Amino acid sequence: MNHIAPTSDLRAWIAEHLDPLHDEAVEGAALRSNFDLDPGRPADPAQPLTPAAVLVGLVEREEGMTVLLTRRSDTLRNHTGQVALPGGRQDPGERPWETALREAHEEVGLESHFVSLAGLSTPYRTGTGYLITPVVGFVRPGFTLTPNPAEVAHIFETPFGFLMDPMNYEQHERELPTGERRRFYAMTHAEQYIWGATAGILRALYDRLYGASLA
Repeated sequence: MNHIAPTSDLRAWIAEHLDPLHDEAVEGAALRSNFDLDPGRPADPAQPLTPAAVLVGLVEREEGMTVLLTRRSDTLRNHTGQVALPGGRQDPGERPWETALREAHEEVGLESHFVSLAGLSTPYRTGTGYLITPVVGFVRPGFTLTPNPAEVAHIFETPFGFLMDPMNYEQHERELPTGERRRFYAMTHAEQYIWGATAGILRALYDRLYGASLA
C-alpha cells in the first residue's frame, strides 16, 4: 500500500526525513548499492569510488508531485538508452548539490531558480565504481526544458506516488558478460523501463521516507 502523506504536509514531511546539505552528511552516511540484492557478490571495499550526484527533482504539479527523469542518449558509451535522474560526476571542489543543479541544467536546461533544495537521500554505490549522492529538490512549475542531444534522448515525469509504492518494484535478473547473474529493482510506467541504479536510488528514498527494509 502507498503511504503518501497528506498533500498539504508532504513538502515539509519529505524534507524532515532527509539529511541536511552538509558535507558531513555525505561522508558519514550509510550506503545502498547495486549489491544489496546480491549478498553473494559483495562490493570490493578497495575499489576507488568516483563521487557523483543526481537531482531527484520533485515537480509540484496541481495533480500531485512527479519526479523528473530522462532517457539517456543512444550515442553515449555507457548506460545507453537507460532511464536516469539528471546528474553526473562531481567536479573537483564541488558539493553534491552543486553538481546536481549543474548537471540538471547541462542535461535538460533546468534553471536552478526553479529548484528549492530539500536535502540529501541515501548515497548509492554503483557496480561501475561511482558513489552517487541523491539530492532532493522541489521543482516549481513554469520551467522550460531542452534536452542536450549529446546526453539526453527524452525527458519525462513519473508520478511520485507510483515511485513511492513498493508494490511497483520488481526484482529482475540478467546475466553479466562475466557469466554472473545480477539482481536489481525495476518497474515500468507509461512504457518507460526504470531499473538498475535509478530504481535503486528511488527505492532507497522510499525506504528512508517510510522506514521500510529491503525486500
